[in-house]
Amino acid sequence: MNKIIASISTPLGRGAISIIRMSGEGCQNVAKKVFSSSLLDWNNITPNRLYLGFFQFDDGLKERCFQVYFKSPHSYTGEDMIEYQVHGGVLLTQKVLSTLLENGATLASPGEFSKRAFENGKISLDEAESIIGEINAESEGELKASLMSASGALKDKVMLLQENLTAQIAEIEATLDYPEEDFEKSAKEKIFSSVQNVKNEIDDLVKQAQNARFINKGINIAIVGAPNVGKSSLLNEFVGQEKAIVTDIAGTTRDIVSEQIFYKGLKFNFVDTAGIRDAIDKVEKIGVEKSKEAISSADIVLFVLDGSEVLSKEDEKIFNIIKSLPHIVIINKSDKTRKMKTFEDEIVVSAVEKKGIEEVKEKVYQKVIKEEIDFSKTVVINERQVAILGECGQIANDIMQAKEESMDIIAMLIKKLWNSLGKITGQCENEKIIELIFSKFCLGK
Repeated sequence: MNKIIASISTPLGRGAISIIRMSGEGCQNVAKKVFSSSLLDWNNITPNRLYLGFFQFDDGLKERCFQVYFKSPHSYTGEDMIEYQVHGGVLLTQKVLSTLLENGATLASPGEFSKRAFENGKISLDEAESIIGEINAESEGELKASLMSASGALKDKVMLLQENLTAQIAEIEATLDYPEEDFEKSAKEKIFSSVQNVKNEIDDLVKQAQNARFINKGINIAIVGAPNVGKSSLLNEFVGQEKAIVTDIAGTTRDIVSEQIFYKGLKFNFVDTAGIRDAIDKVEKIGVEKSKEAISSADIVLFVLDGSEVLSKEDEKIFNIIKSLPHIVIINKSDKTRKMKTFEDEIVVSAVEKKGIEEVKEKVYQKVIKEEIDFSKTVVINERQVAILGECGQIANDIMQAKEESMDIIAMLIKKLWNSLGKITGQCENEKIIELIFSKFCLGK
């Protein structure tokens, strides 16, 4: 029998309510010691019903609260579960938990509730990981992708692929069982046609996953240019507030200024850099070096020029640094008479008049995200799953290159692909992977 586990499932702090939960066979025996209600008959308790009553502490004090019972297997963990909804307060919540532990429950380890849900077949491994994604989501894109995965979309797709591969393994075994029958050639054609379909599905998932790091971490955008071209003014317009100091004195920005906005469900991580020039003092020199580091780590560079001036030697030096990188040329100060030469695919803006700002955002999105992210499809954003899909894609390639090999070797490769796909949903024997994933959960989940 599994031990009875208990934990606080809401963030500690002042609030309207806090939730403390228990799970495991016999949790009712613990609850009988601490909770009473005139509406409750312990021999005929109604599942999924909120009972208003009193939580009895060992010192004789009581807390008026709700208790709800979830009967196995119709609970989150698949076991009997009981939850208490008490008034939100750090000391009160901890006192409720301590009382449960003193009366037979054991403190749950991080992710133990969800691990039991996985072990009892309530969720797959990818669905468990999507729960972490939902909790940690910072952008609309992260949340959409996590919710899609939580619905079982990825699990269903993987299981269909595994079913296809299982059918091909059965086809091979039939061929090996009846070697006197001359149908190996036709069997191979059917097998490799099916494996090609599996490979196409995996390739599509990998293609969708190429945008995963942008959904998770956002797009890193470095704003670069010579001093006093309006970089800080542009940053302020992008984020909608004055985050960077703006003056007409060259070299005002001496350090990296980072700000974040959300656009089309993605994070845009803007970095306003120090103006790149031959620094006049030690502090500015450090700032220029940091600017160059920001350029090298950026997904795209916004090269800002002062449209009211001619191209300077400093401008040319900066352009030579960034021209081989993904970049957009921004001609600022369109509110003044233009003297700057024309660049291919440039965007003309005015930070002062707030013109062209949205056009820049859209251009950044189009240049980095090569294809519009379709959140109605299964978009894999979990780094572990992305790596496994890459591994599966390579195995699928190996299978397609093995057409001249014997049937038993082809079967071995197909089984290898089946097992690799199983690492996504948890249909594998690698306990270390499972332990690692659930260790990332917070207490009470």
